Amino acid sequence: MEEVQEALQLQIMDQEAKEGNPNSSENPNVNNISIILRNRSYKWWILMAIYTFLVLSGQSVATLLGRLYYANGGSSIWMATFVQTAGFVVLLPFYFMYLLKNAKTTSSTSDNTDLPSPLVVAMVYVSLGVILAGICVLYSLGLLYLPVSTYSLICASQLAFNAFFSYFLNAQKFTPLIINSLVLLTISSTLLVFQNESNTSNTVSRGKYILGFICTFCASAGYGLMLSLTQLAFRKVFKKETVKAIFEMIVYQSIVATCLIVVGLFASGDWKILNREMDEFKLGKVSYLMTLVWIAISWQVYFIGAVGLIFEVSSLFANAIATVGLPLIPVLAVIVFKDSMNGVKVISMLLAIWGFVSYVYQHYLDGFKSRSVITPDTITT
Repeated sequence: MEEVQEALQLQIMDQEAKEGNPNSSENPNVNNISIILRNRSYKWWILMAIYTFLVLSGQSVATLLGRLYYANGGSSIWMATFVQTAGFVVLLPFYFMYLLKNAKTTSSTSDNTDLPSPLVVAMVYVSLGVILAGICVLYSLGLLYLPVSTYSLICASQLAFNAFFSYFLNAQKFTPLIINSLVLLTISSTLLVFQNESNTSNTVSRGKYILGFICTFCASAGYGLMLSLTQLAFRKVFKKETVKAIFEMIVYQSIVATCLIVVGLFASGDWKILNREMDEFKLGKVSYLMTLVWIAISWQVYFIGAVGLIFEVSSLFANAIATVGLPLIPVLAVIVFKDSMNGVKVISMLLAIWGFVSYVYQHYLDGFKSRSVITPDTITT
């Protein structure tokens, strides 16, 4: 909406400038507005490219390193889960820098009348943090029992779940293209349950393979629900989407999720095997620590890119970009871990890409309609 409002404002200024001087080529105001529009569009697309790169690279690296952890002797589900959320501390310097940079503006323009109560805000953060912790545990179980290629293709279903929950929670409209995307992404993920393959490090039984499939599928559903609930919270509770609000959302829900995961780490007794796990890690102790550290950093790189896309466009668009990166992971897994790329995976990948293209094309049509509304003819009255 901010994009549309700014474009409308600039077009109104443009028309006023032209009315003041019909010879627009000699009117400096018209030339300045044209330069602003060109520069803004140029910078905006560069920013989108950077955010997209962060999402795709962070997601791919974190997933591959998670598989590397399991393939070389890592076995702690809770440690693999812990590093998915504990890296939020990387975002704290950026958050404090933003607060310091905008301290004067915030103090002079702040209005506390529309702020939600602290209890409601705390309930939002706690609820989303609990969901996030559960999602991370399920993702860790799925990655333990599934090859990276299979795991990533099942994760493609998160876009379908996101659209499904958005229909009920955020008034997302179902168009033929959206329905096509939902069907294709669902079929692409369910195809993978009918194959029987081995893990890269050890043979996985049929029961564990199905368990990994179910966990990953449920985690994708939970992630889609969490994104829809986040949108709902911004619309109904916070009633605004600012950089500060989004950073606080990520940091506070990550704190809740990390605390719950730490409780699970100690309650399960996994903390007792961490020293032995590090000693027996095939690549060495230093590689063990660096693998966990870079998993945590990679997930935060992904979150920074996702936050940027959510702030500039929407959470649905951020999820769509993340989904298009999922078919890239099986290709990298074939190169890094020698995963097999059989016919079922190829068909599943093609269906996932087809579903993503349908979804993105719907966004293109929506954007085209929005741009067609803001024309000189519509602002002459």
